[in-house]
Amino acid sequence: MRAYRFLTHFYVVFESDYLYIMNEFASNGFAILDDFYSSADVEKMKQVIEAAVTDKPTFRRTNDIFAIRQVLKEIPELHQLVFNQRLKQLISTAFGDRYFVSKSIYFDKPGNSNWFVAWHQDITISVKDKIETTGYGPWTKKQDQYAVQPPVNILQQNFTVRIHLDPTDESNGALKVLPGSHLAGIRRFEELNGAKEDMLCAVAAGGIMLMHPLLFHASGRSSGTTPRRVLHIEFSNQELPEGLSWSEKFEYES
Repeated sequence: MRAYRFLTHFYVVFESDYLYIMNEFASNGFAILDDFYSSADVEKMKQVIEAAVTDKPTFRRTNDIFAIRQVLKEIPELHQLVFNQRLKQLISTAFGDRYFVSKSIYFDKPGNSNWFVAWHQDITISVKDKIETTGYGPWTKKQDQYAVQPPVNILQQNFTVRIHLDPTDESNGALKVLPGSHLAGIRRFEELNGAKEDMLCAVAAGGIMLMHPLLFHASGRSSGTTPRRVLHIEFSNQELPEGLSWSEKFEYES
């Protein structure tokens, strides 16, 4: 397993930076950008999350994880902090102007957590209601939230931004990825036959990771005491057919 980091300072942005990022994302399925948010921005994000009311169905707390589904809806104070000019410029330049948030989750993986995630692709989307639609399925429901696997062309246009509020490495469950595994569409992990070498994606506090939903990724158990707090935000630029609608659609000001 190799470790991967891409360091860039986004307080000053050059066209060559975006070209490099787009090439990395297209070929490998991910890119890492450290120093994307200031330490003050990160501390403010932590503060507004910690101050949020936690007795709602979208909040889940166990010994191994604290999660908030639809976090941008539940904590609107995050909007301005997350969607600063750097992020809006990055999305507009690298992906286009028609993208909106389709899903947002906050993960807090405490130190010494036994929670781990096996190798997988993110092949479902969250929708408001279950409406049987050609090309969509199978369906699942968890905590009153419907998820469905859409046609692959929907997933191929989507992307995820993971905002890291803590330094993340192997000791606290940093993601491992299989670079380029997003290029073959939806597959079972067993079909890869160990053809690719996995990479550990270490990300500094304030850094972000761009990730394609079809990229195979996993994370291990924590072996230290450092928490791993991440804002996971999925983006799409597509409307859904035949009465289907995104369960969480947030159009930020570009």
